[in-house]
Amino acid sequence: MSILVPMSSDAFTRYVESAIISYAQQNIKSGRWPVETAMTQSRVEHEKLLPQGLQTPDNYLFEIRGISGNSDFTVGTLWLAVIEKGGVRSAYIYNIEVAESYRRQGHAKRAFAALELFVRSLGLSVIGLHVFAFNSGAQALYASLGYEVTGINMQKQIPLTD
Repeated sequence: MSILVPMSSDAFTRYVESAIISYAQQNIKSGRWPVETAMTQSRVEHEKLLPQGLQTPDNYLFEIRGISGNSDFTVGTLWLAVIEKGGVRSAYIYNIEVAESYRRQGHAKRAFAALELFVRSLGLSVIGLHVFAFNSGAQALYASLGYEVTGINMQKQIPLTD
């Protein structure tokens, strides 16, 4: 079993540093950001999106907790925000991560099921997210949960020398 629990201050401190590193690495891998500036860009993005940390309005940070017998343990994290585009409010998943040792055990699927109930309680009917093209495992998971592709960004690297 897996549940969503509001993130504690201590967990948030650990989470945000890890998330900054992970987001920088993903943007490097995707070719969107150069190695030299990726960490700075990632830190700026996180500071812009979470200027008040856990207290940032319309942002919900959770620990994904696994439950087995009488014990519960953190298996991952999830960051959801309420955003508005074109006058329409919706939920947006900025980040979900399950620790590698807990992957492929159903924790993410159960977290998404719990998240849908939470989003509904906020009066919202749409959940969006971004997934990097290289992350085929996440794409398969999201498709299995009913998420649909709403757009595709493409780019081509042009060598500066022949």
